[in-house]
Amino acid sequence: MLYWLLKYILLGPWLRLIWRPRVEGREHVPDVGPAIIASNHLSFSDSIFMPLMVKRKVTFVAKAEYFTGKGIKGWLVKMFFVGTGTIPVDRSGGRAAQAALDTQLRVLREGKLAGIYPEGTRSPDGRLYRGKTGVARLALESGAPVIPVVMLNADEIQPPGKIIPKIKRVHIRFGAPLDFSRYAGMAGDRFVERAITDEIMYELMELSGREYVDIYAQKVKTKPAPEPSAPIAA
Repeated sequence: MLYWLLKYILLGPWLRLIWRPRVEGREHVPDVGPAIIASNHLSFSDSIFMPLMVKRKVTFVAKAEYFTGKGIKGWLVKMFFVGTGTIPVDRSGGRAAQAALDTQLRVLREGKLAGIYPEGTRSPDGRLYRGKTGVARLALESGAPVIPVVMLNADEIQPPGKIIPKIKRVHIRFGAPLDFSRYAGMAGDRFVERAITDEIMYELMELSGREYVDIYAQKVKTKPAPEPSAPIAA
């Protein structure tokens, strides 16, 4: 109930009024039946603006840290994600994340919409990074189409680390559904799952016009900064 209260009464109308979202290709999201909405990830606000522009409820996963914050801010963040039906995911490894994927698979089998960020984390610099194969497993095991969607300027509106978003028109673009039924029965084949994931990431690259980097974003985030070079003696 909190999801619909936030979307249509408490939060949604104000967001529409202030940020005036511009949406392309919304007709690609089916009115009924299961579908996977796969998005690039530029900002915390992605999980707010995109579901706002879809008539049906979109169930996302989010890092478990959002559910364990301390103090008033941590409690408010936790209540927001719990109230909107977001699924916590442990990002420490494939097995740890399996429970969240299983839950999203159940969502799809109930004929609903599941949202996922194939990169697994926010882009550190606005570029598009290598996708993780969880999205492919969902597509193969559910048989649901994948709807690619890109947030085109969310990193300008709310860059990572910024709490207060800038007042600037939000631009979102949905692409045509991707059908992977030709791979039916091949779930678990890592080469097939990689091929599907790469096809999804290619579509996100085409829709967004952003540079693609074939490494995982998390590796870029955890890579130590280079040590400053020693000054050259005179």
